[in-house]
Parts: sequence; structure tokens; C-alpha cells
Amino acid sequence: MNVRIFMMLFAVLFVTACGGGDKEAMDDAMMGGEEMTSVTDPYGEAAPVAGAGTQTDLEVTAGDRVFFGYDQYNLTDEARNTLTLQSEWLQQYPNVNVVVEGHADERGTREYNLALGERRANSVKNYMIASGVDPSRIRVISYGKERPAVAGSTPSAWAQNRRGVTVVE
Repeated sequence: MNVRIFMMLFAVLFVTACGGGDKEAMDDAMMGGEEMTSVTDPYGEAAPVAGAGTQTDLEVTAGDRVFFGYDQYNLTDEARNTLTLQSEWLQQYPNVNVVVEGHADERGTREYNLALGERRANSVKNYMIASGVDPSRIRVISYGKERPAVAGSTPSAWAQNRRGVTVVE
């Protein structure tokens, strides 16, 4: 009985001690210290973004990934549209550098998929360079089949794992 009363008293004191304080400082702490802005996503809808020039900003504003066909590294029209938005975003933030990750699905050998992932990442990089992004701002890395976005051995999972992902450094 005494333990229960002690625990309730402790909980009340804890909540009271944590309850006050500077609301603005608490909001900053909860938001990671980043200023909230609003942007229009690729579908024309307003969306809040934590900090301009961040990974979240890129994802909401332009999208962060493009997809490839089976055993392909050529860009589809949809991929080119996404990369045009990414390139415009990068030109808006000239101090931001990115890494383009190349990925493959689980089929094929490790070595083959690493090479395919690199070709995919370079396709993305080359498109960005052709769109006016300084090549020194873009690194490429291939993960092959080592980092699947979706687990499973289905055509749907494979399609989502054949990708190039742009990551803000």
C-alpha cells in the first residue's frame, strides 16, 4: 500500500517537474531545432517540411528515389521527371551535397548486382549533371542487393528494390 502511494506521489512530482518551461524551447527540442516550412509536394499539395535543404525537404519536394526495370539502368520518363525535380532542388540549395545509392533486387550474384547498382547510380548522377548540377556535389555508391527496401521474393518487392536513391549528406 505504501509503495503504491509513494509511486503515485513520485509520478505527480515527475510530471509537475517536466510540465513547465519555455514552450518555444520545448517545441525546438521536439522538432530537432529545425525551423518548420511548408512546400508543395510533387502532387501539388502543401506539406510541412522540417528544415529547408534537408533529406525530408528533398523527399517531399522532389522525391528521393527512381525505379528501374529488370536488369536495366536506363531512366524511364517517370524517373527523368523525378530527377528534374531533384536537380532543381539541388540548384536551389548549392551547399548541399548528395550521395546517389544504386540498388538491385535479390536476383543475380552479389558481384553482378553491385555492378548493376553502380550503373544505376551513375545514370542518376549523369542526368543530374546534364541538368546543371555540379558533379563535385554528387557521389555514387552501390549496395547491389544488400539493402532491400522491401523484403520478399515477389515481383512487387523486386520492383521496389530496383532503385536509385538520392541521400542528402
